[in-house]
This record gives sequence, C-alpha cells and structure tokens, in this order.
Amino acid sequence: MPQPFKVAWSDAAIGKVLDQVRAYEFPAAPEGGGWNHGCDAQFLKEITAYWTDGFDVAAAMAQLNRFPQFTARVEDFDLHFVHVVGEAQGKRPLLLSHGWPGSHYEFWAAIEPLAFPSRHGGDPADAFDLVIPSLPGFGFSSKPAKPIGQRTTARLFNSLMTDVLGYDRYLAQGGDWGGLITSWLGLDHAAHVKAIHLNMIGFRPAGPPQGEAEVAWVQRTAFAMDMMGAYLRLQVSKPQSLAWLGASNPVGQAAWILERFHDWADLSGKSFEQVFSRDQLLTNLMIYVMTGSFTTGAWYYRGLMEEGGITLPEGVRCETPTAFANFPGEVLYQAPPRTWADRAYTITRWTELPRGGHFAAMEEPGLFVDEVRAWARAVG
Repeated sequence: MPQPFKVAWSDAAIGKVLDQVRAYEFPAAPEGGGWNHGCDAQFLKEITAYWTDGFDVAAAMAQLNRFPQFTARVEDFDLHFVHVVGEAQGKRPLLLSHGWPGSHYEFWAAIEPLAFPSRHGGDPADAFDLVIPSLPGFGFSSKPAKPIGQRTTARLFNSLMTDVLGYDRYLAQGGDWGGLITSWLGLDHAAHVKAIHLNMIGFRPAGPPQGEAEVAWVQRTAFAMDMMGAYLRLQVSKPQSLAWLGASNPVGQAAWILERFHDWADLSGKSFEQVFSRDQLLTNLMIYVMTGSFTTGAWYYRGLMEEGGITLPEGVRCETPTAFANFPGEVLYQAPPRTWADRAYTITRWTELPRGGHFAAMEEPGLFVDEVRAWARAVG
C-alpha cells in the first residue's frame, strides 16, 4: 500500500549544507571564460551567495509538498511518486518520467493544467491522473546497492502503475532518461502502455545510418558529444570517481548540475536566468544534495551500459504508438531524421515546437501541456 510522504529536511541537515556552501574556497577560473570552460565562476558565486542568504528553504519544502506524494514498495525499492488524481477521476492515467540532472520537480508548472484543465481555461475532457515518480537512486526514492538502468526502471514503474495503483492501461511521457524509460515501457510493457510520448529519442535502430541526412546527423551528434559530452563519458565509465569529488561538496555538485541546465536550455530568446529562476535551480539542486542523489544519479549512466545500451537488436522495434515532440533548443541531443526514428519506433505523431530545450516541461510548460493534451486527444 502506498504510504503518504512529505519532504521534511531538518534544520540541522539544512544548516550543515549551508555551512559547507559558506566555507567553500573558490578555485581559480580562466579570465573571461564564462561558461566555455565549465560553470561560470561569477554565476556560481552569485547563486551560492543567494543559496546561503536569500533562498527560502522552508518555502522550497512547501513547494515540494504542494501535491500529494507517496512511497510504495516495488521489488527491492521504495519508490517515491507524486500522484494527482485530477478531473479525469481515475480514467486517464499518465506516467511522467524525469531525467538527469532534473527531478520529479521538473514537471511542477505542468501538473495543475494537466490534471485540472478547467482551472486554467481548458477542457475537462483533457484531464489526466498524473503519476510522477522519482527514479530509483534519485530524490526520495531509495538507492540501489549497485548501478541499475532504464530497462529495470521501466519494469519498476510498470509495476507501480499496474500492481500498486491499479491502472491496467496508461499513457507514458518522458525526456532525457525519462525518454528511454518510456521507450522501454513501450517495448517491454505494451500490454499496459497504450501509447508513449517522447521529447528525446532514446532507442537507436540496428545497423548503420542510411542516407545523407542520417550520416550528417550522426556526425553532428558525435561532434556535439566531443564538445559537451565529457560528463556522460565519465558517468558511463567511472561514476564513482565523480562521486568521491562531489561528496560533502554541495558547491561542486551545484557547478556540475547547473552547467547542464545552462548548456542544454534554449537560450536563443532568453537569458539563463530568464529561463530558470534561482529558486527553481536551487530547489532541484537541493533534492540532489539533501538526499545523496548526486552519487547514485551518476551511477544511473553506468547502469545504461550494464543493461546493454540503447541500440535495438536487428528486427526489434517499439511497436507501441509513439509521439515525438522536437523542442528546437535541444543542443546536445538534437532530434534525428524521421527515417532514423521510424526504424526504432512506430511514430504516429511528430511535432516541431517553436522554442524550448532539453528541460521542456520546466522551460516551456505551456507548450509542453498543449502538446501532451493534443497527443492524448489523438490517441483517444
């Protein structure tokens, strides 16, 4: 049975973290380097000063306790999840899966309009019951004893939806790791997953790229990974090396995580601090720092490799109806050509959005909500 849960960080635990932030000795940074060599030094100094002297941790906890949340035992894990029974009243369940370095908090601005559209000028027929888990090893879910990956997570989440919450058929959406988890749900658990929606393509089809567009995309992706993918290569291969550096170092964790938010956001029309508020960034960061998720979140990359990676075997394809939303500010994980995706998925909807980046629900909640609503209407 699910058990009610509330975020309740003690004053002592919060004080310990803030003392560590105050005591941090900033190293030298390249003059004029900005974000080109890592997290911008000036930004990091400013946000850590706000963290200790302006950030209202009690208000952040109240935000994290805004929606009903629970824990439930699934196999060897206590899974934490937000469960909002909206105007759909149990008839239209939607599982939302987050990624790294985000958290279940990524979806906060989208929850109310997705669950209660009539409160936001929408049609009650578009309402969902929302289930938003914390990935195992992330946030308030329990930690694995060793790295696990996205296929295992999909099995756990399917059990949460069907065995624990009683949703025999449901919809699923995700980006980043959530996109791969959702892909595995569509491939392995099609008896329960009616359709899936991705804002990052997870699977790769078997075989080499076909045609000039696919070859160019593979080359472009490889170059982007050379420039921006050092984090992935470390976390896939030696995640514990990063864990040793980050442990008891909340400023180091902040620099590592905030760099991703900066580099992966759509900054074509807004500044970084216009896309995300300092309170949003620090609330997400506190989830990692206060729960020890920086370590096991990094392990999750190693889990990908230990479970076999993302390339499908010859002749295997996700047959569950799949929608893809291309947010054009996605820098590192740009959308592949449609031909590539069609060999790995049964693509039934492909939408080009006008703006937004990697953290779609957090950056552009209005566009995200409209797209998810339109997709679900089409699914029926």
